[in-house]
Amino acid sequence: MTDDRKGAVPVWTLATGDVRVPAVTGDGPMTAERLAELRGVLAALADEPIATLEVHPLPDKLDRGRGIPLDAASPLAQHLSQLITQSARSSPSATATVAGEGLYRMVIPAKLAAQVGQGCLRPMVAKGTSDALRGALVDSSGKIAGGISFVPAGQAATAGAVGGAGATAGVAVGGSAMLTVAAPLVLMAVAVGVSAHAEGRRQQAIEHITDLLEQLQERELEHEHSTLDGCRDAIDKATAILLDQGRPGVSLGLDSAVHAINSALGAVDRRLAKWQTALDKLSERQTVDLSTLTKSFPGIDDHGGVFRAHLELATLAIALKRRVVVLQAVEHAQAAPGNLFENFTRALKRDQQRLDALESGLADVLVRLSTLELARPQGLRPVFTNAEVDRLMRAAHRIRRLGDGVVVDSRPTDVAIEIARDEDGSVVVFPALPASA
Repeated sequence: MTDDRKGAVPVWTLATGDVRVPAVTGDGPMTAERLAELRGVLAALADEPIATLEVHPLPDKLDRGRGIPLDAASPLAQHLSQLITQSARSSPSATATVAGEGLYRMVIPAKLAAQVGQGCLRPMVAKGTSDALRGALVDSSGKIAGGISFVPAGQAATAGAVGGAGATAGVAVGGSAMLTVAAPLVLMAVAVGVSAHAEGRRQQAIEHITDLLEQLQERELEHEHSTLDGCRDAIDKATAILLDQGRPGVSLGLDSAVHAINSALGAVDRRLAKWQTALDKLSERQTVDLSTLTKSFPGIDDHGGVFRAHLELATLAIALKRRVVVLQAVEHAQAAPGNLFENFTRALKRDQQRLDALESGLADVLVRLSTLELARPQGLRPVFTNAEVDRLMRAAHRIRRLGDGVVVDSRPTDVAIEIARDEDGSVVVFPALPASA
């Protein structure tokens, strides 16, 4: 997306609890670079996570299908509407955003991103491209539009209270700096943004698995795929209910969906352990014969194979589990509004650590495979056919490419969550991505 239009962009500083920080915001406009510096200072000095929220004009072209839509009555949409309404009463810079549409860009600090799990915030390849990412609001050169200035918008405003989760909204004062305490708004934005990212990963995995299974015609893999894909309906319904601050009942089938996902993750654990053991044995050799490699990793030399199908099934199971973990964390947080954001991050951390470890193990397997050196075909003949040579070269190329795009060490980074707001107050929340993407 691009924002080539110049002008003043309102920006809020949103706290997730009562904080005390020096007066570092100031009253005048600031550049994008200055805003980035401010985020770093606030993250370092504040006791509670502090996010920033910018509002930009809606781009002419916006793929809403990649986000999660919420109507105007949803808590997130109401928190956002009340925030800008209250801000407009005390800040002229926010007046134009009250009734109109806009693209809101919330940036949460790296410290908070690390708490909610790095695995769900890694870059996601855009559909139809090999390496394009859905980027932040940037100009045609790929940088945040330099002509835009950011101005404080209602830093002394309250987010308002909507239902039980809104009860923590209020104003925190640190020195002479006024910060909006908007834990419910930040909680909902993070929860929906992370869920949208996991849903995008699920859709990618489904597309890849479908193509692979059409070639393989493996009934066991098809059954595993169908069982996992069948969990989506229950998760979607539970997501809708929880984001409206309701409680999902047994009738939704979420319990059985969670059981199926956990069973699939158990299979991922077992396969990962076998792959790691096989690689430990193969790494003792200088070169590896292709026939030996395919015994432990069936179909690794083909465009589609059992090994690659297992990888995509692992991606699917992890993506579905991440959505379930977010649901469980939101439910846990809403049960205790007094420290809602702390409960949210605490509940997320436990299960996300296991998922992060799984993804890290799978990434390590791919990197190790990509560094293997294939041996020439075994046999007594001094000369090999062109077909044999071609197969070996194709296999070597495909195996080397296994490590492309693998993220082994994902360092914490600021995370951006973009929310498109329409004139009727409804919103679409897009997948959470690193703010630098």
